[in-house]
Amino acid sequence: MKIILMPNPYRDKQFKYTLRAREILEESGVTVRLCLPFDVDRDFDAPEGTQFDDLKTEVRGADMLVCFGGDGTILHASKLATANHLPILGVNIGTMGFIAELESGELELLRRLPKKEYTLEPRTMLDVAVTGASGQHLLHETALNDAVITKGAIARVVQMSVRCDGVEAANFSGDGVILCTPTGSTAYSLSAGGPIIEPAAKNFLITPICAHAMQAKSIVVAPKRVIDVYMGKVGRHNAFLSVDGGRALRLGMGDKITVRVSDRVTRLVRLKDTSFFEILNRKFMDRG
Repeated sequence: MKIILMPNPYRDKQFKYTLRAREILEESGVTVRLCLPFDVDRDFDAPEGTQFDDLKTEVRGADMLVCFGGDGTILHASKLATANHLPILGVNIGTMGFIAELESGELELLRRLPKKEYTLEPRTMLDVAVTGASGQHLLHETALNDAVITKGAIARVVQMSVRCDGVEAANFSGDGVILCTPTGSTAYSLSAGGPIIEPAAKNFLITPICAHAMQAKSIVVAPKRVIDVYMGKVGRHNAFLSVDGGRALRLGMGDKITVRVSDRVTRLVRLKDTSFFEILNRKFMDRG
């Protein structure tokens, strides 16, 4: 069994947890490769002698990707994992860590991996495409959490028309709109007043952000639907689209954002028999 360990060097200081995980896995007979994400600068501290393998090379033939950080680290890693058909295991070294399976103090559970004592949980992803007002293709990405359209200035609002299978579902001005998966329903969408959807439901959500309309509420959408968001007047400061919290794309009047359920599925590794509702209680309810 070959496992890639991919740490966020700004979360896992001195790679304390990553290096301990490598020890545990190697003791269990696993071939381990330590790799950094593609876009991480080398401006961090690492123990002397720590070597990093080439991620692009090592991902071929690997059986699993284990990442160390917060939910953002897992979201970032999900694109690499799904593109290479790898299940992903998250170790939380952040604050919330809702997607992660393990906390930093539970690394001994990694010994179950070579024994195949784990399950794989499929998570729906979204296919996100942007077409410019003149018909040009501006972006095509997948999202495990969400695609978020937001205004670019504090005192401005953006106008949007949301259509479901070509039929208008909402038309409003506001701070933006969130299109998210069940995984993303516990993130920004929840803060914006959206409902929580358990991952097995496979639906996705349209959640307006501070809409200037009484009837603009979250809509739960069936997985077969295709959602188009048409940008109306956005003012001279424009609006922006961010997919899974990544680099923002500037949007203009007449741009169209199309969102549908992706053919790709993120597979999360589960080592513990913990229900979704237990995780909800532990991560949210206990925080008061």
